Amino acid sequence: MNLGLGCVRRPVCWPFGSLLDSRQCVFALTLLTLLMQVVVEANSWWSLAMNPLLIPEAYIIGAQPLCSQLVGLSQGQKKLCQLYQDHMQYIGEGAKTGIRECQYQFRHRRWNCSTVDNSSVFGRVMQIGSRETAFTYAISAAGVVNAVSRACREGELSSCGCSRAARPKDLPRDWLWGGCGDNLNYGYRFSKEFVDAREREKSYPKSSYENARLLMNLHNNEAGRRTVSDLAHVSCKCHGVSGSCSLKTCWLQLADFRKVGDALKEKYDSAAAMKLNTRGKLVQMHSKFNAPTSHDLVYIESSPDYCLKNQSTGSLGTVGRLCNKTSEGMDGCELMCCGRGYDQYKAQIVERCHCKFHWCCYVKCKRCTKIVDQFVCK
Repeated sequence: MNLGLGCVRRPVCWPFGSLLDSRQCVFALTLLTLLMQVVVEANSWWSLAMNPLLIPEAYIIGAQPLCSQLVGLSQGQKKLCQLYQDHMQYIGEGAKTGIRECQYQFRHRRWNCSTVDNSSVFGRVMQIGSRETAFTYAISAAGVVNAVSRACREGELSSCGCSRAARPKDLPRDWLWGGCGDNLNYGYRFSKEFVDAREREKSYPKSSYENARLLMNLHNNEAGRRTVSDLAHVSCKCHGVSGSCSLKTCWLQLADFRKVGDALKEKYDSAAAMKLNTRGKLVQMHSKFNAPTSHDLVYIESSPDYCLKNQSTGSLGTVGRLCNKTSEGMDGCELMCCGRGYDQYKAQIVERCHCKFHWCCYVKCKRCTKIVDQFVCK
C-alpha cells in the first residue's frame, strides 16, 4: 500500500534539501504514528455493550479464547476477563446502561451521544478531550459499578455476595442492619480495576498531550464511580403485626441510575477546563474558579462544532434532527438547527389512551392514533 510518504524514495541532491527532506521524513513518520495510534485507540471496552456474546452460557470455565477475541479490550482487561469470566456480561450491561443514560441526558442537545456501527461505539468524537468525552467516561464507569454491585446482591457472581457495609452510626438502635444490600464496595473496586486498566497500562512523557488525556480519563472514571457511591442510601422494610412497623430491617441500596445521570449532567455543565503544568499534573486553566475535586468532571479541549457533519472530529451534525418550534432552549429549532432553518411535516403517532384500572390488579389501555406536527432541522 502506498502511503504517499515521498521521503522514503526521494533522492537527496541539495545541501539544504537534505535538511528539508529529513524534516519532512520526521513529520511524515510522526503523522503515520498518530494515525496508527488513532486506529488502535478507536477500540474500546464500551463495545461490550454491543457484543452478541454477552450471555452467561458463553462464559464457560476456561474459555480463554473468548476473552482474547472480544473486541476493544486492552491486555490487562483481557486478563481480568479470563479471571472473572462471569463478570463480563455485567460489564456489558453496565456499558449499555451508561450509553442509554448518556443518550437520555443529551437527547435535546446538538451532540446527543449517538453511537456508530463499529467497535469505537461513539466514533472519533471521543478522541477529543472535551466535556462530552468527560461525561461519557464518567457515566460508563458508573454503569459498571451499578451493574456489578447489583449482580453481587442477586447472587450472579461467584466472587461476591450481599453488601457487607458497616452499620450506619445514625441508624436507630432498635432497627436491624442486614438484609441483602447492593455490594457497592465490590462493584466500586472491580470497576476501578477493569475500567482503568487501559489507561494504567500506558506510559507517556509527562508534558505530552497523551499524558494529559490519560489523566483526564482516569479522573472522570473516578468521578463517575464516586457519584454512584455518594448517591447510595439506606433502604428499610417494616416488620410487625398488621404493618405496625414495630421493627425495621435496613440495608445499603444504590440510587436509581437516572439520579446518577442527573448528577453527572450537572457536573458536565460545571466541568473544569484543565491544562498540564511543568510537573506533568493537571491544573485548572482558570485559577479564579474553585479547584475541581475528585467528584467533578474535567476536560482539556474545547468541544468541536456539532452543527455540521465533520468526519475529522466525528461530529454527526444536526441535519435531520427533530426540534421543538416553541422552545427557546437547546432543543428549540433555532439553536438545534444552528440557524439553518427547519422543515415541517405531519406525522402519525400511536400512543396509549383511555386507560382503566381493573380489580385486581392491572391497567388496561387502548391504542390511539393521532396526527401531529413535527419539525426537522435542514
